[in-house]
Amino acid sequence: MKKGDSQTAVADKLYWVVRTAVLAAVVLIFLPAINPARITSLINRNMSLFTSAVSIDGLTQDVGIKIRATGYTPFYMVQIASICMLIGIIIMAAGACMSLGNLKLKKRGNIASLVGALVTGGSFAVFMVASNMFKEKLSAGNYTDELPFIPAGMYVYLGLAAAVFIFTLLAVFMLPKLKGDERCEMPTKYTLFLILLPFLVLVFAFSYLPLWGWRYSFFDYKAGQQLNMDNWVGFKWFTRLLSDPATRKDVLNVLRNTMVMSGLGIATSWVPMAFAILLNEIRTKWFRKSVQVITTIPNFVSWVLVFALAFAIFSGDGFINTILGTNVDFLGNPKGTWFKMLAWGMWKSVGWSAIIYVAGISGIDPQLYEAATVDGAGRGQKMWHITVPGLIPTYMVLLLMSIGNILSNGMDQYLVFSNAHNKSLIEVLDLYVYNLGLEGGAISLSTVVSMTKSIISVILLFTANGISKLIRGESIM
Repeated sequence: MKKGDSQTAVADKLYWVVRTAVLAAVVLIFLPAINPARITSLINRNMSLFTSAVSIDGLTQDVGIKIRATGYTPFYMVQIASICMLIGIIIMAAGACMSLGNLKLKKRGNIASLVGALVTGGSFAVFMVASNMFKEKLSAGNYTDELPFIPAGMYVYLGLAAAVFIFTLLAVFMLPKLKGDERCEMPTKYTLFLILLPFLVLVFAFSYLPLWGWRYSFFDYKAGQQLNMDNWVGFKWFTRLLSDPATRKDVLNVLRNTMVMSGLGIATSWVPMAFAILLNEIRTKWFRKSVQVITTIPNFVSWVLVFALAFAIFSGDGFINTILGTNVDFLGNPKGTWFKMLAWGMWKSVGWSAIIYVAGISGIDPQLYEAATVDGAGRGQKMWHITVPGLIPTYMVLLLMSIGNILSNGMDQYLVFSNAHNKSLIEVLDLYVYNLGLEGGAISLSTVVSMTKSIISVILLFTANGISKLIRGESIM
């Protein structure tokens, strides 16, 4: 191996350390326990570095009357420091991504990584300025219990920034010199991964990171209290689901509503596919596009506005009753609640759900239709024998995902349409968790219900996937 090649190999190993440190920093910005911005106990303990940078109200949530002694200036300085550190981490992340490219891209990535590490480390000085502000104001106000300190998260981030700086600097000396006019390039596999990366980060932040909240299920927690081992109750709330008659009755009732509404959704899951097939058969292009747009728009209307529309039409003094001269409360009447919710859900989503089937139809080989025409097949026969079989794989994948999410049929729709008359029929599992936790204050019990729902959903998804693999020989995972 040539000397230049061996140095490049060493540099690639150094980059793995840099990427690992940057990845750790990116993950930690969402964790409140490792927040370098919490330099005093006045700052909300539930704030992460990310939320400290974007929300001044969150930073001052736990201050209370002591804000008179400190003022908002130190908190603004904390937010500025958080923003600087967040920007530094973003720059380091950009440099780490550029290290996946060719030599020229690596060298530019080195500059970004070094600058990002310096910005991240330099934000420590801004935090110290904020700390001195807090110290002066709190000491003057005799709030000695709230005096600033250096949080553990500060050492963690400084260590990660130092690691990125040192190993990037070593990589700078290891890389050979550029030869000729080389362009910045990156292998396709890395380019595609980086395109996907922001979405993976969002999924992690909003789907997996909240699982840390499952710890509330093991504590006797009340809103506003601190979570500590004094409130540890083990599996008390898990056993209550089965031992307490009132809780068991409520859970069984909402499970019934959830299963029925999800079952109706699954039973009518073929409607978007049929709508897409019929839409595809419209020969007039402008009319087909108009129908597609009109049926897709309701998907982007919030359920609050949908309820406002429903109220204007179907309430006791709404449009229908005004025309008919009656006074029938269509919304408050509990009869047919499940089917009403199904109808509203289909009206809102059928056009949007049909898009994937429209795309699937465009992927069917046109020669199949031409051959069928030559054989004398009519439009109905081509739809049944070509279009439907071509869409079945797509339909099966969506069906399996619906089965896996059978316990997660949303909350917004049922929350806005819920009233005292239909609550026993419309309260689904997600709405029950919301009512139990936020309205009833039973946060620990609602966490247990939500946690159990998630586990059962995962089991159902793997079960449906296994059945699909057994029957069809294909799986979605």
